Amino acid sequence: MGSASPEGTAGLGPAYAAARARLGLVAALFAVAAVAWVWTAHEMRGMDAGPWTGLGSLGWFLGIWVVMMAAMMLPSVAPTVSLYTRITKERSPLSPWLFTAGYLLTWAVAGLAAYVLGLVATSVAGGTLAWDRAGHALAATTLLVAAGYELTPLKDICLSKCRSPLGALLGSWREGLTGAVRMGARNGAWCVGCCWALMASLFALGVMSVFWMALVAGIIAVEKTLPWRRGVTYATVVLLAAIGILLLVAPDALPWLTVPSSGTMPMG
Repeated sequence: MGSASPEGTAGLGPAYAAARARLGLVAALFAVAAVAWVWTAHEMRGMDAGPWTGLGSLGWFLGIWVVMMAAMMLPSVAPTVSLYTRITKERSPLSPWLFTAGYLLTWAVAGLAAYVLGLVATSVAGGTLAWDRAGHALAATTLLVAAGYELTPLKDICLSKCRSPLGALLGSWREGLTGAVRMGARNGAWCVGCCWALMASLFALGVMSVFWMALVAGIIAVEKTLPWRRGVTYATVVLLAAIGILLLVAPDALPWLTVPSSGTMPMG
């Protein structure tokens, strides 16, 4: 057998180095996610008040929300960041991190919207949203709506952009460091469209619960990465619907659910 020619192997050095750099980037994103999980678990210790847990001050909530999103989302978005790094002409080491920052910025805006919605709902509805009145029915309905959203065309389109991001990236390409932020934010918008109902379910189960946070993060990661797309979707529908029904008829039967005390106000 003949040996490989020098011409055939000349380009392997730079390509190998680039592949190693992308692998290192993915490892770094996973490391950041791990640190975010540890920090979040420490900060949220003893704060889980069950469905519609109070969100505290705006600054505190947004701070912990962004760290939560880093913990939950960075593992599943890491392949997209790696793909962006591979095809961009911008070779600055800041580019992938600015892309990631743009992605998290979109989720920060989504968190702000959730916070405002919670305040408005509490102000308008008042005591009718207490757990022993309409609170448990609202939590159950949220889970059932999330189950139904899994089967909608909009969910399918957004999930397609998250699972196969190449077309979405090339269709909205922006060069430069500001372009990296804009493209990350755009990718984050597709992700919000894909996952908003699952995040609403997290609020309905206890946004300060590490267990429910991990469950929702696991569902998101499975939906975005496993090849059996329709099977995963149907399994998610069944799981969300089952939890929603239990919330409605027998919340005490749900393990790891903190049932609010009588009269507790949501989002207070």
